[in-house]
Parts: sequence; structure tokens; C-alpha cells
Amino acid sequence: MAAANRSALLVVAMAAAVLATTATGATTYTVGAPAGSWDTRTNYAQWVSAVTFRVGDQLVFKYSPAAHDVVEVTKAGYDSCSSSGPVATFNSGDDTVPLTATGTRYFMCGFPGHCAAGMKIAVKVEAATATGGSGTALSPMAPRPRTPTAMAPNAMPPMSGGRPVSPSSSASKSTGVASLVGLSLGAIVAGLMSF
Repeated sequence: MAAANRSALLVVAMAAAVLATTATGATTYTVGAPAGSWDTRTNYAQWVSAVTFRVGDQLVFKYSPAAHDVVEVTKAGYDSCSSSGPVATFNSGDDTVPLTATGTRYFMCGFPGHCAAGMKIAVKVEAATATGGSGTALSPMAPRPRTPTAMAPNAMPPMSGGRPVSPSSSASKSTGVASLVGLSLGAIVAGLMSF
């Protein structure tokens, strides 16, 4: 009987983990995409202003490692474009950085003159929401909009009731999966309560 209870609890824990992952709607953002990348030409202030970053999201920096790198720095390092005493350094040319906690994270290119030329971003990470922000699934390359007015008119997603509408059916599929996982989790918990 105890082994059955432990097995059932393991199943509940696994289902809860799946539900939590599905419900958060984590998004991967390629820095500067779709119009740019990690380079000296992209307007990062504009790019960051069009995105709401949440815990669980990921940043991907794509660049030529012979020409750039990514250095995570403190606010003081960001403000002064100093990469001495970095929090972390990346130099693969295809770096993924998970956003695991709320707060602001600072990134810059450590190559001389690049930060001063604007190759730096400050990413404010907000708490994850149960619906993954707007509750819709967005393309991994598309920024999650802060407000409809934060995006250029031609980049604004179709709207329905004030909420962005995904151009595909992936939003309803992810909602359906979350619903099924939730129902399954509820059935498992109900079954455990009968023990």
C-alpha cells in the first residue's frame, strides 16, 4: 500500500511539473530578431521596449565569435561599458541564457568600442504568469508585446477582444494540453484521496 501511494505521488509530481511548464508559456527570444541580431547595427533599446520578459523565458545571442561576445555585467558595468569583473561571459556565437529570476539583467559586447556603440541590453525580467503572459502562444522569434502601442503598426499582431491572436492554432493547442494535464492531475489527486 505504501509503495502504491509513493508511486501515485510520483505521478502527481510529474504531472504538476508538466502542467507548470505548459502553463507558464516560456518563450525563447533571439536577441535583435527578427530585423537584427547581436551586432553593432541593431537598435536594442527599441527591441527590448517591445518585449515583456518573464521568468522561464530564454535569450539567444547569435553572432560571429570572431567579431563579438556576450558579457553579463552588473548595472555599474553596464552604465560604464566595463566588462571587468563580469557576472558571466559567453563566446560560442550561439549562446542561450535562461531567465530564471525576476529583476534586471545586463548584457554587453566586451569587444572594445562595441558597448559604447550601443551593443548592450538591460533585460527586466518579470514574474511568470499562470497563462504565460497574454495567454496566447507566440512565435519563438516574435517579441511578447508590452502593449499594443509599443509595436510598430505593421508589426502589431491581429487583435481579438484586446488580446493578441496567434496566426496559427498553437494557442488553442497549448491551452488544450494545459486543460488535459489539469484534468488528468485532478483525476489523479481524486484517486489518491480515496486511499
